[in-house]
Amino acid sequence: MRAAIIVFPGSNCDHDAYIAFKKILDQPTDFVWHKETNLDSYDLIVLPGGFSYGDYLRCGAIARFSPVMKEVIEKSKLGVKVIGICNGFQILTESGLLPGALTMNKYRQFICKDVNLKVENRQTVFTHLCNEKEVLTIPIAHSEGNYYCSAEELSQLEANNQIVFRYSTPDGNINTEANPNGSIVNIAGIINNTGNVLGMMPHPERNAEHLLGNSDGKKILSSIVDSFRRN
Repeated sequence: MRAAIIVFPGSNCDHDAYIAFKKILDQPTDFVWHKETNLDSYDLIVLPGGFSYGDYLRCGAIARFSPVMKEVIEKSKLGVKVIGICNGFQILTESGLLPGALTMNKYRQFICKDVNLKVENRQTVFTHLCNEKEVLTIPIAHSEGNYYCSAEELSQLEANNQIVFRYSTPDGNINTEANPNGSIVNIAGIINNTGNVLGMMPHPERNAEHLLGNSDGKKILSSIVDSFRRN
């Protein structure tokens, strides 16, 4: 598996993603500048967190027009796996690769802390190494992580089992108190209807080894790598 870490002006979690895939998971991994237009040599595309283009206009709204995104969209249609983390999730929704939008947090504050994520769908290439309904502890760091979609889109997400993660209590309860940003029905991560594009606000690359005190994020990243080994 060869991974491309897309670097936009303002990306600041690109090195975290690179270390996770290259150093921890021992996978061929490259930084790819946002002006690149050919991703033929890559099996996985990572849109990392950060503040692409300074979050001007709207998070992810300008990055969506970077030259590389046309290629990301085309590759995703061919089944190439794509994961967008935090700002990457925002870019995926702005690009139309995932439904909905990420808006300002409910209390209009930047949030940086560990949260609990309940795995709602482990039958994906991103989560199959997790246990059914497992609760993971993963860090978040965002101001605009409040996921919103229309009632029709929500019905489709639920019907197609596209909701992959929800914010929960440590014992897996889904309630308002466990929701850090106001996301509709506690959504923290979703996939597209073909299952090869994942967007999530929490940062699995930030806790992918025990050295950091918790390696729950490694289960998500390792699931991606394992999906290639199985094929």
